[in-house]
Amino acid sequence: MKFVLSIMMVVGFFTFSIGQEVKTSVIKTSSECGSCKKRIEEKLNYTKGVKFAELDVPSKNLTVKYSTKKITLDEIKTILSELGYDADEVKAVPEAVKKLPACCQPGGMKKQK
Repeated sequence: MKFVLSIMMVVGFFTFSIGQEVKTSVIKTSSECGSCKKRIEEKLNYTKGVKFAELDVPSKNLTVKYSTKKITLDEIKTILSELGYDADEVKAVPEAVKKLPACCQPGGMKKQK
C-alpha cells in the first residue's frame, strides 16, 4: 500500500511540475545603487509568479526566474517601469522616476559626487 501511495505522489508531483514552466531572463535596467537593488528585489521577490530576482548593481543586470504560467516577461518589465526604472526597451514612467531618491535617478550617483 505504501508503495502505491509513493508512486501516486511521484506521478502527481511530475504532473504538477510539467505545468509549471520556469524561465530565467536577464533584464538591463537603469538602476544606480544599492537602494535601487533593494527596491527592485523587494518588489519582484514578493510578486506572484516571480521565483527569484537579483540585481547586479555594477552591470545593472537584473536576473529574474519566473513561472510563465503566472507572469510574463513583459509584465515584469512593466512593474520595473512603474517603479521608475528602464527595463530593456521599456522606458521608466517619468512620474515614477521623479519619486525616486536623487541617488536612484538616472545619473544620480554622478550627481552626488
